[in-house]
Amino acid sequence: MKKPLIIAAIVFGVGFLSIIGYGLYLYMSVNSTASEIHEPLDREFSEKRGAQVDVEGKQPMSFLLAGVDSTGETHAGRSDTIIVLTVNPNDKSIKMVSIPRDTRTEIVGRGTIEKINHAYAYGGVQMTVDTVENFLNIPIDHYVSINMEGFKGIVDALGGVNVNNEFAFNSGGHEFGEGPLFLNGEEALAYSRMRKQDARGDFGRNDRQRQIVEAVIKEGAQLSSITKAGSILDAVGESVRTDLTLSEMWAIQSNYKEAGGNVEQLALVGPSQRIDGLSYVVISDEDRNNMTQLLREHLELD
Repeated sequence: MKKPLIIAAIVFGVGFLSIIGYGLYLYMSVNSTASEIHEPLDREFSEKRGAQVDVEGKQPMSFLLAGVDSTGETHAGRSDTIIVLTVNPNDKSIKMVSIPRDTRTEIVGRGTIEKINHAYAYGGVQMTVDTVENFLNIPIDHYVSINMEGFKGIVDALGGVNVNNEFAFNSGGHEFGEGPLFLNGEEALAYSRMRKQDARGDFGRNDRQRQIVEAVIKEGAQLSSITKAGSILDAVGESVRTDLTLSEMWAIQSNYKEAGGNVEQLALVGPSQRIDGLSYVVISDEDRNNMTQLLREHLELD
């Protein structure tokens, strides 16, 4: 009787040690990845808020998501995608707002009126945050920038994402039929970049970009297998930068996670106009002010 018990104990012990070992590996990997992607802003908090967000008190907060049009592991270039997320854990909701990359506005720090995506090329994420804050008159509490070329690695690490396509089109050598689609990383990138076959141009592309971002958020929140964690961390380390520390990430995940189940997609839209030989998207003051009011109410700001 003793021999089977000893064998069972050894098997159990090896399995237990394997779990502990893998857990330690993940812990070390998470810390390493968090350090790799951490790039703080040159400030302690947004001047438009006047203080740091009270995460433990579940104060609503905002994020800037910037998709950078670059290749390889570099994060230099123009922000091909600009999305503002406001998260309210009290009513358990997220508002996701796309800003067209050709939006005509003041580039804060340069004093020029240009396309909003030029801010990233001139002054990186800091100038982009300052410019978006000025444009919408809301605080941007944190940012996440993503190398769009490397973004496909995150989608692949998650095992793919689900979207609902409004009309059939071809892009990047891929065919996208109308209706529900399951996309791998390369397909998701091609899907989110298409605009020439869309009568709505950049506005239609913004819709697809928000779809992909929301799909990644949902898939990440419903991660079914811990074995995906290593590949996800590798992909994140290569393509993501943020001002959040690891402890801040844990605190936000703990206190704000229930808001992820209710995401409202919004967009600023306006006519295209040629000014000084360049094409801009011109957002009316009325539309911009209405969006500002909506977001400030969602952030529970005066």
